[in-house]
Amino acid sequence: MKNEIQRTVLDNGIVVLAAENPAADIIAARIFLRAGSRYVQPEQAGLCHLLSAVMTKGTDRLSSLEIAERVESVGARLSADSTTDYFLVSLKTVSADFEEILELAAQLTRSPTFPEAEVELERRIAISAIRSQQEQPFAIAFEQLRHSMYQEHPYAFSPLGTEATMSKLTRNELEQFHKTYFRPDNVVISVAGRISTEDAIALIDRTFGDWKAPLTPLPTLTVPPLSPSPQSVVTAQETQQSVIMLGYLAPSVKNPDYAAIKLLNTYLGNGLSSRLFVELREKRGLAYDVSALYATRLDTAQFVVYMGTAPENTATAFEGLRAEVDRLANTELSEEELQACKNKMLGQYALGKQTNSQIAQVLGWYEILGLGIKFDQQFQEEIAAVTTAQAQEAAKKYFIEPYISLVGPEAAITELGVVAVC
Repeated sequence: MKNEIQRTVLDNGIVVLAAENPAADIIAARIFLRAGSRYVQPEQAGLCHLLSAVMTKGTDRLSSLEIAERVESVGARLSADSTTDYFLVSLKTVSADFEEILELAAQLTRSPTFPEAEVELERRIAISAIRSQQEQPFAIAFEQLRHSMYQEHPYAFSPLGTEATMSKLTRNELEQFHKTYFRPDNVVISVAGRISTEDAIALIDRTFGDWKAPLTPLPTLTVPPLSPSPQSVVTAQETQQSVIMLGYLAPSVKNPDYAAIKLLNTYLGNGLSSRLFVELREKRGLAYDVSALYATRLDTAQFVVYMGTAPENTATAFEGLRAEVDRLANTELSEEELQACKNKMLGQYALGKQTNSQIAQVLGWYEILGLGIKFDQQFQEEIAAVTTAQAQEAAKKYFIEPYISLVGPEAAITELGVVAVC
């Protein structure tokens, strides 16, 4: 992929990445901004989610209905979304309509109006979603684990925030955040599809080139340092299953140990052939659901293994889950096991870059994280180079004492000797 990509920086600071892919008559683009929930104060948790929900509901020239009609009349897709580390506007059209929908995306990005009625409606929808999550054992367990691990760091909060923070967000706060972070020198635009790289860059320059960066510098982002202190957090709830989660602070995407931990995540929890699924569900029948997750993050990430189990199996399941993670530090994987993980991971990675949308996503994502387009090849080389000894050393380094999160019937939790705190 690296030889097909053209990288250009426009005069106003926008980074443009273009990849020509004429296989289908489709063009996809992503507009990335360094403006995710990592950039929001704890008392404003949920702001980026609300911003993304309202951003497509009106500009200084178009109403919500007019925006929807323009997109749907040509069968295009246009949406906004927020994550922990970045904000995103996505679009996809047939080639003939790309210029028109790109212009619309530019309007949404540069001059949304945040209509008060739409802000109120989307806030109510978000609060309803927050309340719904509070009734789901998995969501409760993950939320309390995240707070336990990240404390005051922005990663501690759900993208939706809390009911308290979402209820207090105002239209003025959305406008202020937009004014602060939505500026051309904070933007990456990636394009992939049936358009030459030269034409793509020229079109983006025509569409966004008159957008001027303010003279004031971007705010310096400071996030609270983490003070690792593994602990247990429990919610006693008369559920039909117990949810068990073990969390470990893990390397960021720029850490040299990132590739090794990615492979261990694949080994433990990726698919029906993964170690956790085979050992704890298939062989021992302990799990309704069992897996591992390790999200890519700019700051310290979290590595989580989790299981849903019958309440009467809570203690046994907990011990089994803990033993499987500990085993990675105590027992070196065989060459065959590690190679199988590499094959699975690199195969899935290749399959994740097939469509124009996927290509635009990967290119822009790496650029906005500060990794650059070279990371696409570098990541694959680093995965291929991990040795069994390096994988074990990484496990020893990060999988020491877990943060524990439990949700389930009090009697089942009592068996573990853990006192319910809420």
